[in-house]
Amino acid sequence: MPRAGALDVVLLNRQRTRPVTQSRLRRVLAGAAEALEVGGEVSLVLTGDRAMRALNARYRHKDRATDVLSFPGPGGEEGLGDIVISVETAERNARAFGRTLPQEMDVLALHGFLHVLGYDHETDDGTMDRLERRLRRKLLLGQATRRAQP
Repeated sequence: MPRAGALDVVLLNRQRTRPVTQSRLRRVLAGAAEALEVGGEVSLVLTGDRAMRALNARYRHKDRATDVLSFPGPGGEEGLGDIVISVETAERNARAFGRTLPQEMDVLALHGFLHVLGYDHETDDGTMDRLERRLRRKLLLGQATRRAQP
């Protein structure tokens, strides 16, 4: 089993229309893993709205694109799970919330990572939201905490 905080990120960029700084996303995820003392492997897939809409329809029965989806895995060496981000939706979110695209991608990667770890803002008592705000302050240098609702 990987040591706590050691995170391997497999990043697949399936979209080519918007430039994304992969090292920045890896840094955010590694920082979150270290802060939460978890380790393992996570896959981060960057895609467009068309593919995201298909995933959202298949797994959440919502026939529209969303910003981020998370698929928890078995954990440990087998993998923590997969995070899928629509870069197109992230770009729209960024404009709406007054952030840059890289800032919004950071926010979505962190949000998706918390879901992979089992946190769920739709069913908990605010635990995930509080943790996410704390991690944003620590890792994202105080970026705005609002995020688009899926």
